[in-house]
Amino acid sequence: MLNTAPVTNVAGRGRTLRLTFISAVVSLVAAFAAVGSTIPLFNIYRAEDGFTNAGISMTVVAYSAATLTTLLVLGRLSNHLGRRPISIASLALLLLGCVLLLNVHDIGILITGRLLMGLGAGLASSSLTAYIVDAAPARPAWLASVASSQTVMLGLAVGAIASGALVQFGPWPRDLIFLVVIGLLLLSVGLIAVSPETVTRMPGAWRSLRPRVYVPARVRHLLPVAAAVFLATWAAGAFYQAFVPALVEDQLHTSSPLIVGLVFAAYMGPSVLGAPLGGRFTTTAAQRLGMIAFLAGMIGIITAIATGTLALFIAATIVAGAAQGIAISAATRGLLHGSTLADRAPIFSVIYLLCYSGATIPALIAGQLSHTFSLPQIALGYGALALIATLFTAIAARNAHTDTAENSQHGE
Repeated sequence: MLNTAPVTNVAGRGRTLRLTFISAVVSLVAAFAAVGSTIPLFNIYRAEDGFTNAGISMTVVAYSAATLTTLLVLGRLSNHLGRRPISIASLALLLLGCVLLLNVHDIGILITGRLLMGLGAGLASSSLTAYIVDAAPARPAWLASVASSQTVMLGLAVGAIASGALVQFGPWPRDLIFLVVIGLLLLSVGLIAVSPETVTRMPGAWRSLRPRVYVPARVRHLLPVAAAVFLATWAAGAFYQAFVPALVEDQLHTSSPLIVGLVFAAYMGPSVLGAPLGGRFTTTAAQRLGMIAFLAGMIGIITAIATGTLALFIAATIVAGAAQGIAISAATRGLLHGSTLADRAPIFSVIYLLCYSGATIPALIAGQLSHTFSLPQIALGYGALALIATLFTAIAARNAHTDTAENSQHGE
């Protein structure tokens, strides 16, 4: 259990925490805007610097692997050292990544910059999200969960769209977005630096670095389907980062960086709407519904690529984005069924491991295959993965209480 930091001015505590909440939200948006800002630039790097699709895919692998490692190893560090120093460290890593990306003419620089962003994003995902929950107002009751879970998607979408607009319409197309993001990150560092700490330092920081990966026996039978959901949907997210910028230009016949940013946002953004929609159904129904809709979206995406239809591509992307929100939230809800406070960190470690494995491994394989196969053929491979995951989910999905009636009294 965390110790609450002492508050000496009780009268001003509510106002101070509200400002801290706003600072943490702004900082998390800025952090993931930095991550999303690189995507509309990939086509410029391909055209001007000769980067290959395989090289671009390696930047996604580096980012995802760094984020996963940080979440597993450093994800609980802010519980011991404090939210503020770890949050500032995460912003500093992202800032350093942006500084590196101001001078990209070599694929190694791009990979290193994205790796630093992955380290910063992993730290921000744990420390700033916890900061938001700590400082959120008691009313409305839903604010803490919505702000902590959906701010990441908002930041990614904002970063991609802003980057696309600045690259297309602003001066210094390779640099301006990073200068803007650096300014936002510096502002965020200042906001966090003057915000009060919400936890008291605790011993055990070194012990917290040992990853704990564990799924309680009562929900272990749900893991195979959850794994299929996480792997397929996060693989598609990595596909949008690594290959969609090139697909939009080569197959859909537009070189607009803004369109690239809007397409990426069209996949990430609708998941915010899909997540609460999935809560209206049982976990089994929501996973089946979500994955069937996800497959329909992927079929639409592949059809749009084959026919060169941009409008269909965007519409199918929105469907797939909303559907992944439904399926992912349902799979997560199932694994957390009846969980105790001590269970949650190990369960989330499993979830992170599966999600980022889904982002990393298919992107690594597809990047190597891109030397031999065309991008439409690569897209077919991702469609096949979605088909397999959907069929498995439709057949094998089960509710958390199916084989655990004896544990139901400890549930929800």
